[in-house]
Amino acid sequence: MTAQKKERISRKPVSPEAKGNTTFSVKFEAFGEEMIEKEVKQSGNSGRVYLPPEWVGKHVKIIRID
Repeated sequence: MTAQKKERISRKPVSPEAKGNTTFSVKFEAFGEEMIEKEVKQSGNSGRVYLPPEWVGKHVKIIRID
């Protein structure tokens, strides 16, 4: 069975009354098989997220939420 792929990205200002340096939040809509929410851990000069071994070889998308 092939997974359905759909992505939608929309942008809107975080504060509509802000002028000049307006910060935008981005809304993502994606369809997939599973979702896991984790905290990124320090790994040398980088960050690392551990995923289940069943996910090895699969395609994933990472979205920073804060």
